[in-house]
Amino acid sequence: MPKPVTTDSGKRPRARSRAAQATGFTIIELMLALTVLGILAALALPSLSDLVKGQRVKSASSDVYASLIFARSEAIKRAADVTVVPNTTDWAAGWKVKDGAGTDLKVQDAIAGITVSPAAATITFRRDGRIAGTATVEFILSSSPANAKVTARCVQISLSGRPNIRSDSNGNAADGCQ
Repeated sequence: MPKPVTTDSGKRPRARSRAAQATGFTIIELMLALTVLGILAALALPSLSDLVKGQRVKSASSDVYASLIFARSEAIKRAADVTVVPNTTDWAAGWKVKDGAGTDLKVQDAIAGITVSPAAATITFRRDGRIAGTATVEFILSSSPANAKVTARCVQISLSGRPNIRSDSNGNAADGCQ
């Protein structure tokens, strides 16, 4: 009679069931999982696009605000006029903060995907920190091309020279931040 096969521990090896031997995924399961993942990604993509556009508008309004605060601070510190001017006729192409002698104090690069609607060609902060002129200045920053799902932001400068940021509440960037 033949001797039974034993392992190093002296015990007989057990026969493994077919279910215990099968590990991993079948090709059908993998294709099904990829299909579900593709459908979910397709549903999320428009929302993600709007989120990115909204963050661009927020970032651009923060850049405008920071430049205006910087210009006002420099005007007070230097006791001289400081101007903020666009690089071209379009503020979305960037802007510069210049001292009275025309020296660039700060340069902002172009902002992609943003439309800026300014009320003034240049903004001048006087030595006391107030803006030159008799009216408040407002920048309206919105997504380009226009998108009703992306909230516009407004950067307003009061006559005292203090800028503030507001969100558009009625969904119409054309009338400012109402």
